[in-house]
Amino acid sequence: MKYKKIIVEKKEYEQLTNIIATAPHNNDPSYAVAIGKLIRELKTADIRVREDMPVDVVRLHSIVSIKTPFRQNTTFELVHPEKSDISKNKLSILAPMGLALIGYANGDKIQWQFPSGIHTIEILAVNQPEAAIKTNLV
Repeated sequence: MKYKKIIVEKKEYEQLTNIIATAPHNNDPSYAVAIGKLIRELKTADIRVREDMPVDVVRLHSIVSIKTPFRQNTTFELVHPEKSDISKNKLSILAPMGLALIGYANGDKIQWQFPSGIHTIEILAVNQPEAAIKTNLV
C-alpha cells in the first residue's frame, strides 16, 4: 500500500459515511463484507482537505484503470450510486469494486471479497477529471 492507509478528502469522508449509513443493505454476504471492510478502513483513514489530496488516490469522480484476475483491464469513473451506469463506465461507490478502491492509490494491490471469492485488484492508473477539479467535486 503506497500511503500506509487509505486517504480520503474530508467532504468525501462525510459523504461516504452518510451514503453508507443510508444505503439499503441487502442480504448479499459479499456486499456486507465489503461495507464492513470499508467502514473499518474509514475509522483509521488519513482524512485530508482537498488541497492536500494526492492526485493518484481513488476518490469520487476519479477515472480508474484496474486489473483483476477475472476480467481484462477496465477503466471506469467512480460515482454516487444514483449516477451509476455501467454502459457508460460509471461505477457506483457502493458496488463491491467501488467500495474496494476508495482511498487507495495508483500501483496499490488490494485483496477484496467479491461474490466469487477473494481476489486481487491492481490499480493501474488514477486520473482526476479536469471538470471535477474546476467545479470543486474533487
